[in-house]
Amino acid sequence: MTTLLDEPTTAQSTSPAHRLRTNTAAVRLSFTWFGVRKSLTTEQRAQAAESFGAEADCLSAAKRLLDTKHPAFKAVAAVKNRATGYWKSLSLTYPEAGIRLIRQDQVESFDNQMNWFQQELANEVDALDERYHELQTTARQRLGSLYDPADYPESLRGLFSMDWEFPAVEPPDYLMQLNPELYEQECQRVAARFDDAVELAEQAFVDELSKLVSHLTERLTGQSDGKPKVFRDSAIENLTGFFERFRQLNVRSNDQLDELVDQAQQVVQGVGPQQLRENQTLRQHVATQLLGVQSVLDDLLVDRPRRNILRRPR
Repeated sequence: MTTLLDEPTTAQSTSPAHRLRTNTAAVRLSFTWFGVRKSLTTEQRAQAAESFGAEADCLSAAKRLLDTKHPAFKAVAAVKNRATGYWKSLSLTYPEAGIRLIRQDQVESFDNQMNWFQQELANEVDALDERYHELQTTARQRLGSLYDPADYPESLRGLFSMDWEFPAVEPPDYLMQLNPELYEQECQRVAARFDDAVELAEQAFVDELSKLVSHLTERLTGQSDGKPKVFRDSAIENLTGFFERFRQLNVRSNDQLDELVDQAQQVVQGVGPQQLRENQTLRQHVATQLLGVQSVLDDLLVDRPRRNILRRPR
């Protein structure tokens, strides 16, 4: 299985940040989404405040234009959630809002999958639009005097969309010709951001592993009405999925974390959810081993520096 660092090493490429910079591409995912909430007018807000004996300026209120719990609307939102989840599962955080880092060898498959999501979203929006009149009728009944036909476009088609791009994060080559000093400053700035990206990746892996191990351990050791707690298959499946993602995106910046992941994987390797339900001895063994992993993870969570390094674009 390949990782971000599976290439010949040189003196220059031993830094995790440099290797991350060399082997990843920046990717941004964005959505255009019809807003289903709208603030009340000044008059409506004053009327609402009056019923409470409050001043209108102290009240914030909004109305919901469409029933977001309607199956057709939920289907549209589900595509957005799946696309976002897929984007995050293949990438690492970059310290600039909205941008993540994806392995260069996965760019093509990512683009193909996002095109599939885009088509799925268009199909679900078409299905939602077919129910649009029904949703408007429901809104008219629920909103009463707050209902305003002007809040509703003729169609929902074109009001939900998704876009993805691969923005450049490296200094442009032309800057080297125009202003070598400024170009060098920009190179140093980008290098610092990749240092931050390594730290963000490490923090994210520690957080996720800690939550997964803690959850599984709690389900294995906890009691409910004097009986062992029941846990879902996902308690194991999510941990297995983490191991796979860690292997692919691991920047190898922390030997202790690498060892903990290996240890946790060995504990649950070949162990199925049903075995843990039926075999109390195995259940106790796995729980004991994971408690050891959790103890070290807790130390990592306490000892690590806490820095807010996510930067907004300038």
